Amino acid sequence: MKRLALIFSRLLWFVPTLFGLIALVFTISHIIPADPVKVIAGEQATAEQIELLRVKLGFDQPLWVQFLRYLGQVVQGDLGMSLFSQRPIVEDLMNRLPATLELGISAVLLAVLIGVPLGVVSALYRNTPLDHVVRVISVSGLAIASFWLAMELQLLFSMKLAWTPLSGRLSGFPPDSWSGFLIVDSIVAGDLEALGDVLRHLALPTLTLAMPAAAQLVRLTRAGVLEVINSNHVLYQRAMGYPARTIIWKYVLRAAMTATITQIGLIFGVYVLAGAIVVETVFDWPGIGLFAVNSILRSDYNGIIGFTIWAGIIFIVVNLVVDLVHTFVDPRIVR
Repeated sequence: MKRLALIFSRLLWFVPTLFGLIALVFTISHIIPADPVKVIAGEQATAEQIELLRVKLGFDQPLWVQFLRYLGQVVQGDLGMSLFSQRPIVEDLMNRLPATLELGISAVLLAVLIGVPLGVVSALYRNTPLDHVVRVISVSGLAIASFWLAMELQLLFSMKLAWTPLSGRLSGFPPDSWSGFLIVDSIVAGDLEALGDVLRHLALPTLTLAMPAAAQLVRLTRAGVLEVINSNHVLYQRAMGYPARTIIWKYVLRAAMTATITQIGLIFGVYVLAGAIVVETVFDWPGIGLFAVNSILRSDYNGIIGFTIWAGIIFIVVNLVVDLVHTFVDPRIVR
C-alpha cells in the first residue's frame, strides 16, 4: 500500500509540472522574433496573403487566447498540425519515438555496464594509479562536447577505418516492423543480416551518448562505495569472515547503488533526451531529437511544443520507474 501511495504522490505532480512546462515553452516560442507565417507563406507572398494565412492559423489572436485554445487541444490528446509537414504532431512523434528510445536505452545500458564496475574498482583501489586513471577518464568524459566526440568518432571509425556507417539508422529496407524498434524487429523476423546492419548504425551514436553518462556514473558509484565500505555493518561482516567478493558485490554495492539508481533517471533526461538533439543531428538519426531541431529551424511552434511535451512525459515516466526500483533496492523508503 505504501508503494502505491508513493506512486500516487508522484503522479500528483504530473499535471502541474506538465502545465508549467507547456506554459513556459508556449510563451517563449511565441515571443521570439521569427514569424512562422512569413516562412510558410514564402518570399513571394503579398502582405494580404500573409495576413489571411495569419488569421487562418489563429496567430492574430492574443497570446492568452492562443494558449487556452492549445491547452484544450492538448487535454484531448491533440498537439496540433505541423506547420510544414501538414501532418499531426502526434503522428510525426509516434513515428520517430522508437528510434530515440532505442538509442537512449542502448546508451543507458552501455553507460551502466561501463560506469558501475569502473566506479566500484576505482573505490576499491582508492588513491592508486588505477584510481587516478579512472578519475581522469571520468572527468574527460564529462568535459568532452558531444558534437565534437560524435564527429571525431565518425572521422575515425566511418571515414578512415570504414568499420561503421557514417549516418542513418539502417541501410536498405527495414525488416517487417511491428514495434518500431529495429533491433527487436530484426530478431523477431530472424533477419541476422539486418540485425548486424542495425547494430553497426547504432554503435557510434550509442557510444557518443554513453560516454558522459558513464563518466557521471563512475563518480557517483565511487563516492557511494567509499561511503558504505567504511560503515559499521561492513566492518562487522568482515569480522565475521565473509568473503571479500560477497561483501562488495552483495552488500556494499546494493547499499551504494541508491544514489546511482536515482541518477540514472536524471541521466536519461539530461544526457539522453537532451544529448539526442545533438547526436541525432550529427548522425542524421531519425528520432524526435532531429524532429525538434528541424522544428526550431523552421519556426514550427507546434512541433517545438509537441516535442517538449513528449520529452517531459518521458522524463516523468522514467523518474517514476526509477522511484519504484528505488523502493525495491532500499525497502526502508516504503516502511
